Amino acid sequence: MFWMKKNAEPRNSVANIGVEHGKWGEDMAALKLKSEGFEILARNVRPYSRDRRLEIDIIAYEKETGTLVFVEVKQHSKHWEWEGDTRGVDVKKRQNMCKACRAWLRAHPWDGGYRFDVIEVYGVPEGGKPEVRHIKRVNIFETKSRFVPYI
Repeated sequence: MFWMKKNAEPRNSVANIGVEHGKWGEDMAALKLKSEGFEILARNVRPYSRDRRLEIDIIAYEKETGTLVFVEVKQHSKHWEWEGDTRGVDVKKRQNMCKACRAWLRAHPWDGGYRFDVIEVYGVPEGGKPEVRHIKRVNIFETKSRFVPYI
């Protein structure tokens, strides 16, 4: 390829650092949930195999309250104080998460309450102990659902 430097590897053969950091962030989030008494039911769930955008990072069960929890994990290399909570969960992501959660609930009947949480992991795999923030009860569901707003 004429635009590549001599002896350079093609771009697709290089490991994707974002995917590597994202997996590490999900591992840190799972550890945080377990330390808070959650049971991890599933990870990286894709309710529709044909739509790769619809993925639930972690599905957990909060034993204390009997609540099913859908968790979106966001990994950031740095924490900036001026940024708001859930900065990585924009409107489109919320819509996709809602679709994914609804699809999962149709396939796995659940009579109890459920909620949506976001876990933000600040740090990188080689950078020491990360900062992990668990933001509970982020409302992405319409009010007529069994979303658990307060406990």
